[in-house]
Amino acid sequence: MFSAIARVFRTPDLRRKIFFTLFIIAIYRLGAHVPTPFVNYPNVQSCLRETGSASEGLLSLVNLFSGGALLQLSIFALGVMPYITATIIVQLLRVVIPHFEALYKEGQAGQAKLTQYTRYLTIALALLQSTTLVTVARSGQLFGTTSIASCNSLLTNDAWWAQLLMIFTLTAGTGLIMWFAELVTERGVGNGMSILIFTSIAATFPAAMWSIAQSRGFEVFLLVLIVGIIVMGLVVFVEQSQRRIPVQYAKRMVGRRTLGGTNTYIPIKVNMAGVVPVIFASSLLYIPALIAQFNQTPDANGNVPGWVTWIQSYLTKGDHPLYMLLYFLLIVGFTYFYVAITFNPVEVADNMKKYGGFIPGIRAGRPTAEYLDYVLTRITLPGAIYLGLIALLPLIALATVGANQNFPFGGASILIIVGVGLETVKQIDAQLQQRHYEGLLR
Repeated sequence: MFSAIARVFRTPDLRRKIFFTLFIIAIYRLGAHVPTPFVNYPNVQSCLRETGSASEGLLSLVNLFSGGALLQLSIFALGVMPYITATIIVQLLRVVIPHFEALYKEGQAGQAKLTQYTRYLTIALALLQSTTLVTVARSGQLFGTTSIASCNSLLTNDAWWAQLLMIFTLTAGTGLIMWFAELVTERGVGNGMSILIFTSIAATFPAAMWSIAQSRGFEVFLLVLIVGIIVMGLVVFVEQSQRRIPVQYAKRMVGRRTLGGTNTYIPIKVNMAGVVPVIFASSLLYIPALIAQFNQTPDANGNVPGWVTWIQSYLTKGDHPLYMLLYFLLIVGFTYFYVAITFNPVEVADNMKKYGGFIPGIRAGRPTAEYLDYVLTRITLPGAIYLGLIALLPLIALATVGANQNFPFGGASILIIVGVGLETVKQIDAQLQQRHYEGLLR
């Protein structure tokens, strides 16, 4: 293993790519600590120390993906969340807009056009989200309803032109992050956006573990660390698990050449949806809390509406059983929904039939599509339950050991860390095999 790592740094081209990736990561983390203009940085830091953690729900998820930059109101406060949202929206629009589906089937040229649409949508979403963030920070609601004076005066200037400059800076920061990601993809190692997400989550890891050690003691910290290593091993096992459906291709003559006659397989992963259902469920559960937050004005008797009190009691913090149950059910439902959109059995069956492929014992065409749908439906169930249980781990840690919702050994964080780590190692391994005929792993 150590000799393989040494071969990585002895290979000039690969060494240059790794150092370039590390350089971009360093700039990205530096930008996460540079405050936006007209932000009262001492008050922000004081409020972070007093409240101790991020807000709940979707805001916590955005703060996780920004590496803690959101609640510091830095120039990279929005992080990669606008790009992730834009990518998911464009992917879902392929089902609704035929032009997008036609572009996707055109190959590299069409997908480049879709990528351009994703960039435009990212800037539009960044503009919208930066306006919301500045408005929330100006109203003193960024850290929730709190009586701490520093949390209610986060900006040094409330003028319209100052807020406009802040919105422009945050939007430009998102565009710069998107450019960094494309540079890493072209000149570095791995997928650039995935690497930056991995960096953001890994940056919050030490603080999350240290908060557990301070609040619960070293014994609980050690127990959480052991459980986390076991969970990480199980996540690696499930993420690598797949159902391989055998496919045979008949021999056919093209001119004087004989093509086909090969055996291959269709890999269907247990977790085909990835981390997207967790993001969907968190976003949907945040909507009631957001509505309740803007309807806290008391009536003539000084009472807050009953439905607002009910939402604040049951659907705001993740330590209530009702919140956990709804979260789990939404993840299971969104897993089936997203898999149905991203994997089309009819299209796969048609492509197999076009090139003379068939599943042994299954007729080509409609029977093949029905068989693929049968396998996909049943393998998605354990994958959806697995996603739901992994997503519940931070909420259970919140209720038991006092961790925050950015608990590193569960939810979106562990899925992204493991997924990006495995994919990056595979790419480095493939490049090593091209040059030395030996990879990182044997």
